[in-house]
Amino acid sequence: MEELARESIRSISLLSKPARGTEAPRLGSFGAVFIMLKSALGAGLLNFPWAFEKAGGVSRAIGVEIVSLLFLISGLVILGYSSSISRQSTYHDVVREVCGRRIGYLCEVCFVFNLFMISVAFLVVVQDQLEKLCLSLSEMVTGEKVVPHHWYTDQSFALFVMCLIIILPLSIPKEISIQKYTSVLGTLAASYLSVAVIVKYYLKEEHSADLRPMHTGLDSWASMFSVVPTICFGFQCHEACIAIYSSMENKRISHWVLISVASMIFCLLIYTLTGVFGFFTFGRGVASDILMSYPGNDVVMIIARLLFGISIVTIYPIILLLGRTVILALVLRYQERRAIVTAGFECRCRVLLTVLWIAVTLLIAVYVPDMSKVISVIGGISAFFIFIFPGLCLIFAMQTEPLDHRLKMFLTGWGIITVVVGTFIFGQSTTIAVMELTNKA
Repeated sequence: MEELARESIRSISLLSKPARGTEAPRLGSFGAVFIMLKSALGAGLLNFPWAFEKAGGVSRAIGVEIVSLLFLISGLVILGYSSSISRQSTYHDVVREVCGRRIGYLCEVCFVFNLFMISVAFLVVVQDQLEKLCLSLSEMVTGEKVVPHHWYTDQSFALFVMCLIIILPLSIPKEISIQKYTSVLGTLAASYLSVAVIVKYYLKEEHSADLRPMHTGLDSWASMFSVVPTICFGFQCHEACIAIYSSMENKRISHWVLISVASMIFCLLIYTLTGVFGFFTFGRGVASDILMSYPGNDVVMIIARLLFGISIVTIYPIILLLGRTVILALVLRYQERRAIVTAGFECRCRVLLTVLWIAVTLLIAVYVPDMSKVISVIGGISAFFIFIFPGLCLIFAMQTEPLDHRLKMFLTGWGIITVVVGTFIFGQSTTIAVMELTNKA
């Protein structure tokens, strides 16, 4: 997601401009794979051991991952192909050009809402890590494993202060140049956590975690499908892929297929190793955020918390900027019909939207602190970007592309299957999320 921000902010449209010596260098194969990894490896990694437990064990979870991987790679290839025929370099522009204006508007709405919920998930992760860090600090200073309850020791207050003095100042500017210095943090945090989880498993003296599945029969199948939103959230880099593809030097579809497969397989390796060893370590007792399962005084995991916390704090403004850009464009477009848009009006709107975005996401993060509930909502919305919109792009593209009739029929059929699967995942994820919130209430 962070790399998508940089590409979107700069509005690179290399597909519509011939390469010249004066232009910025385009991406090579290695650079494209690395950026794809940075886009996919993020906060979703914390949820994977819990997903393995929820799925009913390692074999079922890996099975769901592999089947999902087929659609994930397919979506990336379709989006690259759609970008090449539409000559657009952003996700919603491609959807609007290929599928029409109405579907393009739907894509913009889903785009903003998805980024909004990702912002909530990021704050939930930061809040969890603040809680553990406070416990660690209390244990090291006072020797007690319980933090004294005061208003200034509450992690919600600490999160509010962090949003006020760090996230808000970083989010107000039009562009965020700090991105070029912090973009590696997400990959570093993910790689460090995966290695740490594996090492901690082998250093553990006893392996007596309860690995038995919680559900049987029909419930086990329902539980297995319920982890699909977690997988979608974890592997989600589809919003970024069009910006990456449009910046590549070699835009052949066969080459893009190779980039997509290599990126997703590496992500599969990182996510699977973390999920397997995290589940083996804690079994049915694993928390929805794997870092919350480890003791507060574990130095290795304290470093992991700090890495994830700093990474998310620096990425959050990028996510906010992407969502704010779409909303601000609509506001300014409406204002242009009534009066001249001044720089002062744009600045006031930008500041107001930034404050509202941070305030509302902070409020939701405080009152819905369970990471799994937030992920279920994001995973459902992610189905639009991974399944539904790519499937629709393929269906519409086949109506105009000069291909063999049988090939067009096959690809149209695959597009329909992708849309149906995405609709099912969205409906299931949304239903589960609503039921869980209703039961809690």
